[in-house]
Amino acid sequence: MELKGYMKRQVFFSAFYLTPCSVRIPCALICTLLLHWVTVEAKDLPQCTERDYYFEYTECDSTGSRWRVAIPNKEGSCTGLPDPVSGTECTFSCAAGEFLEMSSQQCTQCAAGTYSLGSGIRFDEWDDIPAGFTSLATYMDSGPGGDEALSCNNSTWVPQGNYLESNRDECTVSLIYAVHLKKQGSVSFEYQYVDNNVFFEFFIQNDQCQEMDTSDQKWIKLTSNGEWGTHTVNLKSGTNILYWRTTGILLGSKIVKPVLLKNIQIEGVAYTSECFPCKPGTFSKKPGSSSCDICPRNTHSGKGASSCTPCNEENEYSSEGSAECKEKTFCTEKDYFQIHTPCDSDGKTQIMYRWIEPKICMENVTGAVTLPPSGEKKPCPPCNPGFYNNDTATCSPCPPDTYSDGTKACQECPAGTEPALGYEYKWWNVLPANMKTSCFNVGNSKCDGMNGWEVAGDHIRSGAGGSDNDYLILNLHVPGFKLPTSVTGTTGSEFGRITFVFETICSADCELYFMMDVNRKSTNVVESWEGTKEKQSYTHIMTKNASVSYTWAFQRTNQAQDTRKFVNDIVKIYSITVTNAQDGVASSCHACALMSQQSGSSCIPCPAGHYIDKDTNQCKECPPGTYLSMHQIYGKEACIPCGPGSKSNKDHTVCFSDCTFTHTVENQTLTYDFSQLSPVGSIMNGPSFTSKGTKYYHFFNISLCGYEGKKVAVCTDNVTDLSSKDLQNESVDFVNFVETFICQSTIIPSDGRGFRTALSSQSISLADTFLGATIETTLNGVSIKTDLFPEPPKKIPDVNFFYRSPQATSSCEKGRNGIISLRCNPKKSGRGELSVPSKCPAGTCDGCTFNFLWESAEACPMCTEMDYHEIEGACKGGVQDTEYVWNEPKLCTKGVSLPGTKTSPCEAIDFWLKVGAGIGAFTAVLLISLTCYFWKKNKKSVRGVT
Repeated sequence: MELKGYMKRQVFFSAFYLTPCSVRIPCALICTLLLHWVTVEAKDLPQCTERDYYFEYTECDSTGSRWRVAIPNKEGSCTGLPDPVSGTECTFSCAAGEFLEMSSQQCTQCAAGTYSLGSGIRFDEWDDIPAGFTSLATYMDSGPGGDEALSCNNSTWVPQGNYLESNRDECTVSLIYAVHLKKQGSVSFEYQYVDNNVFFEFFIQNDQCQEMDTSDQKWIKLTSNGEWGTHTVNLKSGTNILYWRTTGILLGSKIVKPVLLKNIQIEGVAYTSECFPCKPGTFSKKPGSSSCDICPRNTHSGKGASSCTPCNEENEYSSEGSAECKEKTFCTEKDYFQIHTPCDSDGKTQIMYRWIEPKICMENVTGAVTLPPSGEKKPCPPCNPGFYNNDTATCSPCPPDTYSDGTKACQECPAGTEPALGYEYKWWNVLPANMKTSCFNVGNSKCDGMNGWEVAGDHIRSGAGGSDNDYLILNLHVPGFKLPTSVTGTTGSEFGRITFVFETICSADCELYFMMDVNRKSTNVVESWEGTKEKQSYTHIMTKNASVSYTWAFQRTNQAQDTRKFVNDIVKIYSITVTNAQDGVASSCHACALMSQQSGSSCIPCPAGHYIDKDTNQCKECPPGTYLSMHQIYGKEACIPCGPGSKSNKDHTVCFSDCTFTHTVENQTLTYDFSQLSPVGSIMNGPSFTSKGTKYYHFFNISLCGYEGKKVAVCTDNVTDLSSKDLQNESVDFVNFVETFICQSTIIPSDGRGFRTALSSQSISLADTFLGATIETTLNGVSIKTDLFPEPPKKIPDVNFFYRSPQATSSCEKGRNGIISLRCNPKKSGRGELSVPSKCPAGTCDGCTFNFLWESAEACPMCTEMDYHEIEGACKGGVQDTEYVWNEPKLCTKGVSLPGTKTSPCEAIDFWLKVGAGIGAFTAVLLISLTCYFWKKNKKSVRGVT
């Protein structure tokens, strides 16, 4: 089969198998087409020559046999085609560097300028999408705004010469290729996938449009910026339809970074009847090549070249792998850069100017600038802290147990102290020994070997690079962290921190990435900044003791560029500080506990939760309700008071809530028990929709109290290869899940974009530290907006739990905050209901402070005697009942129980009523008798006088 015949069959084959599964081409029609393709009616035509036909094999029969038949280039143009002859066995293939010559059916070496994989095909030229590939754009969920399928008409994979680039919008775009294998084989490809706002999947279907079982290899892993990953999947014999599918999720205004794809290689095809010509910019010098070599700089080649042609170096240049030479332009200020030489014995550094290599400009033409004179001497900056200059041209690290501020000789730490190890780089005359710099481009190698960054005295800055979309890389390696002796053995979560001060000056879409590789596993982006940023500081805290490489990568633009248009767009880093570095040096010493007061005594660790007394230099335990600062343990002020409603653990390393709270109001003490709310609670609000209508939800996991400071809310990304059991494996990189008090994930439902399962991604921590619990609306600078939720009951105030995540982001310079307001609501039984503000459905109105309302009967205070009252009944049959009822509305739970009905006799009351009535009657009769007596007596006296 000739190459053109092979591609023709592939196009026909792909057209059939890319037909939607619900529409089938009748088998009889296929047979008719094939029969019509290979047969010609006998006519009075000229005799066929070798140029009028090509050979093709028939399909294999049940015995594994086939025939070689002649196929006319143009039907009905000649007669007398060669008769069919027996063909090679169906599994026959030639070795790499050979092709099957169909006339003789023998393997023959490829000529110079061509190559062959034998039983494989390779796609490494992407000036356009090769024949047989199809780019299909779909939009499976139109959202609430109606049908938006037409908006994806222009979405496609874009050829960029050396690679394919996926779409940058929200459409789902599939790159499809169908191949028929005669034996088991494989497919492999290289890719770059750096943005988790894009879902990138690779899967395989058979000719019945049924997905083959490769689910464990479906989701492609993220790669580091500027690095290519390789993905390989085994293929079964028969039909394999390959799908590379990307889906962008634009949850904000930020454009996604596309997936890049190159070097697709498929093994297992039956044979190759023609060698592939080397693509422009490459060559194969010898016959029988299985690959082509890249032309070196300042040479070029066309398609199918066996050698490279040199450029005219006076006025032309080319980069590696060029198809043509380019004319040199006149030199400008953008074509050279400035460096500082190492210090000499006089403490001087020279300013030198160098042309950017490879030099692609001419300086001896009108309008060109010349290289400024080099050699101007300036005083060297001082050594960095922890280093010293012993009258030599270089700075050397201070010996163990000594320190220096960089300007003085190293001194021994006094008795009772130890060196504060770390790095503090703020002077940049030479690159530190544990740092390295490089340049990388995803599409070419023109900046390989260049310095990505250059030292410049009081800062280090990005270099020129080879083109504007180069990644300029600066790397710092830390072999591990060593806590100060006095805090060794504590259970704190901070092992060290890195802080750097930087600024960016950009006119294009530049971006600075700060990345981290823990234990040499995979590099992950910690934070990134786009565009111009004023001078600022950024800190990242290490919560595990591990070998780590920190990387800064700067890219002037992510658009493919072959020029240096934005060379003046730069990033400057002024200082880099790492604390507790295992191999660090010391700029100072700090006190540690002594075993005795004798001079020369060595340091011993303080017990957990103890500080060093300034007067005695001895260890003392922090008071109750305080925790020990991880930054210094010298003096009682190192014991920091816990926030309201919290207590410290026994090691005084963290403050936590035990899920109880008390509050006194109007001489009444309210006691709360939130233990029923302690297990992790969840809330998924939405749906929300992106600009193109993609449906997504915000999912929150909330751990109100944790367990003595341990954070138990976990959010994971299920797009990775992580399984649930991996969460307990300490070797799994922590960036694939977060464990905290409050975490958030973005959930895209399975019906949202045609995925077979709901996708969870972009998991972030919103609450790493518990600040305290209070009825106040402000704590440690974190405030609640009173209009976010309805007013609480006046009698029972809300209890607000405050949290903070100190990790700064580009939008939240002071980190994120979380507030959970617990509200007594007797109508919400059990664990009640979690909600977010109606006006801020994402849980936050400013992106930095997240608010949650948790309504439950379990959020009511515990019942006391003041929460019920008594009702006395009438006296019946000499007895009286007293009943007890809860005050309405009942705003309490648990606590004291309601007393039962009390019954008491009422005879004593009747007796005294009778006694009182008798006394009253007797008194009345006595008064009447006395009145009568004195009236009669008085009447007699009056008569006698008369």
